[in-house]
Formats: sequence, structure tokens, C-alpha cells
Amino acid sequence: MLPDFELSCEKFSQCGIELSREAYEKFDIYAQFLVEYNEKVNLTAIIEPMEVLCKHFIDSACLLKYADIKSDSSIIDVGTGAGFPSVPLKILRPDIKLTLLDSLNKRIDFLKQLCDKLDINAGFIHGRAEDFSKMPEYREKYDYSCARAVANLSTLSELCIPFVKVGGSFISMKGPSEDVSRGTNAIQLLGGIVEDITDYSLFDEQRRIITVKKISQTPIKYPRNSAQIKKKEL
Repeated sequence: MLPDFELSCEKFSQCGIELSREAYEKFDIYAQFLVEYNEKVNLTAIIEPMEVLCKHFIDSACLLKYADIKSDSSIIDVGTGAGFPSVPLKILRPDIKLTLLDSLNKRIDFLKQLCDKLDINAGFIHGRAEDFSKMPEYREKYDYSCARAVANLSTLSELCIPFVKVGGSFISMKGPSEDVSRGTNAIQLLGGIVEDITDYSLFDEQRRIITVKKISQTPIKYPRNSAQIKKKEL
């Protein structure tokens, strides 16, 4: 399914990331299963082998290059969809303790089967972030939360920061035009501070990673319910 090992290695190395034979084989299984499953459940519009490699796998892997993920850290991927960015991170960094959250059970079913095929140990949550981040077993329990999503930074922060323990980080993968100032009020209210903004090129496309440090506990009233979040940003 994927381009051959040598070409895939070259593409990864162009982005400053090393690809082992073992990781390549897992990515190849991932790609084949993604395209196969996509025929019955809509997971992605990207199914061409080189695009899967570059726009899903390498794009996700860039988080490891531009964000400092500590060894043996716990990560929750909020609105993970088909497993991006966190399943590629887990392939490259098996030490990561991974939890995958998505509101659609069809996607969770895919992810469970995928992780079984890849021999990946992960936790799975079927539900909405604004509900589960209020539960004691999930609230402020993770070193990192991450999201590769189209929602604006204010909304993403309200959904993701409550999962992060004080001292941890929320990492958002965005396009280059993301207005960070639009999310700064929400970030402050939720107990965070913008620690780093990294702009970089993924081949011919521009990307931005925003790292938010959690410096104090999130007030218990956040996150609000989904209707309130949709009605008005923080």
C-alpha cells in the first residue's frame, strides 16, 4: 500500500524524522486497513499511498519533532478520528501511554481493530470530550492532550485543557492562518498559557503547532456543555 521502504524513509528524513523498518511495516498495515475500512465507513478523503504517507503519517509524526513529549507520558487524543496524530506517535514512540477519544462509535470500532492489528495497547473512549473531561477518572489525569482538528483554538482549548494535569500541555496542530489571539482568553480562563508557537513546512504546505502549558487547575465550571460552547466562545 505505502511507497516502498526506501522512498518512505526518504520522505520521513526530508522532515527530519527517522523511520525504522519495524515502524514502516506498521504504517503499511495501518495504511492498508485505513483504505479498506474507508470503503464502508467514511474516515478520510486521503487514500492515495503517497498522500497517506505524507499528509497523515508524516504530518502526525511532526508533533514529535516540534513538541517535547517526555518519556512514558500519557496522551489523550481528543476527536482522534482515524487515529491522527496519536497512533503514528505511538508507532514511533511505543513508550507513550495512549488514550483515543472520539464521539463516533464507528471510528472507535475502527481504532480498536487497528490497534489490535498493530499490537498497540491503548485506551478508548466513545463520547464527547466535554462530558468525559468532567469525570474524576479523566479530569486532569494526562500529561498531554492533543488535537488535529478544524475547530478554532478557543473551542479546542475548552475541550482539551481540562484533561491535562497541572504541569502538562495541550498541543494543537493547526493551519498557518490560525489566529492564536482568538484563543488566549479561553486558555487563560482554563488554567493555561501559550508556551510555544512553531511554524514549519510539510513539503509544500505550511503548518503550525501551538503548545499550551497548564499552569493551574481548570475551574470546575469548564468545560461548558456542547450547546453553550457552540453558542459563544470563551
